Amino acid sequence: MAKTRKNNVKIELPPAPITPQPITETIEKNYMPYVMTVIVSRAIPEIDGFKPSHRKLLYTMYKMGLLTGARTKSTNIVGATMKLNPHGDAAIYETMVRLTRGNGALLHPFVDSKGNFGKQYSSDMAYAASRYTEAKLDTFCNEIFGGIDKNAVEMTDNYDATMKEPVLLPTAFPNVLVSPNMGIAVGMASKICSFNLGEICDGTIALLDNPDTTTEELLDIIKAPDFSGGAGIIYDREKLRHIYETGEGSFTLRARYVYDKAENCIEVLEIPYSTTIELILKKITDMIKDGSLREVTDARNEIDLHGFKLTLDLRRGTDPEKLMAKLFKKTSLQDNFACNFNILVDGTPRTMGVREILSEWIHFRMGCVSRELRFDLEKKNEKLHLLMGMGEILLDIDKAIKIVRETEKEKDVVPNLMSGFNLDEVQAEYIAEIKLRHLNREYIMERIAEIENLQKEIDELRSILGSEKKLKKYIAKQLKKIKDKYAIPRKTRLIFEDDIADYTEENHVENYSVRLVLTRDGFFKKITHQSLRASTLRGSDEHKLKDGDRVILEEDAENVDELLFITDKQKIYKSHVCEFDQVKASSLGEFVPAKLDFDVGEKVVAMKALKKYEPAHNIVYIFANGKGVKIPVSSYETKGNRKKLVAAYSDAAPLVAAIYESEPFEMLVGTKAGKGTIISTKLLPLKTTRTSIGSTIIALKKDDEVAFALKDFAKEFPDTTGLRKTKIPATPGTLKK
Repeated sequence: MAKTRKNNVKIELPPAPITPQPITETIEKNYMPYVMTVIVSRAIPEIDGFKPSHRKLLYTMYKMGLLTGARTKSTNIVGATMKLNPHGDAAIYETMVRLTRGNGALLHPFVDSKGNFGKQYSSDMAYAASRYTEAKLDTFCNEIFGGIDKNAVEMTDNYDATMKEPVLLPTAFPNVLVSPNMGIAVGMASKICSFNLGEICDGTIALLDNPDTTTEELLDIIKAPDFSGGAGIIYDREKLRHIYETGEGSFTLRARYVYDKAENCIEVLEIPYSTTIELILKKITDMIKDGSLREVTDARNEIDLHGFKLTLDLRRGTDPEKLMAKLFKKTSLQDNFACNFNILVDGTPRTMGVREILSEWIHFRMGCVSRELRFDLEKKNEKLHLLMGMGEILLDIDKAIKIVRETEKEKDVVPNLMSGFNLDEVQAEYIAEIKLRHLNREYIMERIAEIENLQKEIDELRSILGSEKKLKKYIAKQLKKIKDKYAIPRKTRLIFEDDIADYTEENHVENYSVRLVLTRDGFFKKITHQSLRASTLRGSDEHKLKDGDRVILEEDAENVDELLFITDKQKIYKSHVCEFDQVKASSLGEFVPAKLDFDVGEKVVAMKALKKYEPAHNIVYIFANGKGVKIPVSSYETKGNRKKLVAAYSDAAPLVAAIYESEPFEMLVGTKAGKGTIISTKLLPLKTTRTSIGSTIIALKKDDEVAFALKDFAKEFPDTTGLRKTKIPATPGTLKK
């Protein structure tokens, strides 16, 4: 209950009634206006290629006279822009930074800057405060403001209705595809890449000449996106065609580098537009630390006044091309740019392809040019009208002078001139304002001579306005001039897929022979033969082991080989020899369950290094219940980079041994009761189903079970009399050591 006081007496008021409101009504009245504001007035660019924040800033600079004047402090610009954009000085200045020549985000910057404006390719190079930097409009802005003072676009009130601002800027070229743009609204986003100005102008001219120009033809003219940071684009015509047609899709950018043979280093000079040097350096540093990038000894940022440079010092003997192929695969030195050409057209967001965007821009530009030409036509008609009146007084200048001189009152001068020469009020007012010094035949004849030219210009303007074909030709002529004046060669070069070598891990790993050692407790050692020889010479070639541990497997392999670790939980873990560190015999080695993230309590039973999955090779499984089976090793070959295979073998009984079979061999199968038999693996059934239990290979007595199976048993069991059997299940004999 609400409480109040009246004459110091407490009065309890009933609670205010709660009016339920449907959630749909709340969204419609409270949330949707916000959504539409973000979409229409903030995040999505319009057909002129600008967001409202860009447009307000540039128009403010234009009204400040910064298109022709000297640079001014950025603080002045930011302060003036707040009359149109009341979102705070920081947001306005950040908008300006990206438009500057110093930042380097645009192929054709709109702001000529002086001072530190950061760099597009670095997230750590912060721009200086606005009080330290200076800016003005670049001369390129002549092409976005032409006609703005001739009613080329609609003007609207600013937020407090104290001044006017343009709804759109009358860009004389398709800026929407020349300047890159990205925005995240509510429920939708926009990400537009930049294209080469010359190619865009040519493509637009082709579309003006022939509206039926196909996407395929545009692809021949507008070859691919082009970025201020250069780098290279992996040219995939099908992907680009999809983007050009739908406005959605992605393409791949790749860094440009040079190899300095004298210094044995790689200098990366250009990186993809969508990444930064800090991201690349962090990834490379992490790879160096975890041992997956042994080819690089140091990586450093060498950006200076000359521009971008990322230097990689290489280890001796490293192939720079193979290394870069590896880095392209594993870092953002090669990165994808995802396109989403979402643009506001008449206040409605639309996702369009390149051809549709250009068609919409042509429609928009025709409207701007028509308004501008009508403005010029009106002004020329007004001037012609005045000059025609002047032509009337040419017949008798003395009469005009006499009328003015003999008129007693000033207010009667215009009416008297009107009646004396058959003029209208506008013409008479113009003649009455002529200075006395101009009332001579020469001056009047020169003005009248303009009539013929004016009439020709008026006829030309009417002709253009009356013909869509001539209007398009007029726009095409403007585009040709812009191309000739401002176009620059492509910065982003085309890289064709045929010139790119496929990357595979094995091809880019240093290869050498190693000795692999696995212990019963799961410790793994990768030892080079050079290290083994050195240990032998020192007389310390015995392996260091934990108390109670022992070596269960030793084999020679190569650093590029694949490793299979078979565990007691019906799983096989895959890895590569190169993923393990080199150690010495005197080291315990790496603990495999921790390295490969085994489940709690899971143990290694066997290991095998493979160069490839040979079809005729098998893995022999021996189980505690006396059964055995052979599974083709090809059953474990997988596509992709799978690290773990489940249900690798039968779970009907505990696994005792898993032995690789490249050709049939004899093995000794022993039981806990001290019994055993020697059989050939030829006798074991071959099953293609991985979980097959196989056949009984040894006859077990009650409470007995298989304890081990050995391939190399001669040293441990030299006396094998009576143990060899030719059939299964085999009756075991007594084991003798």
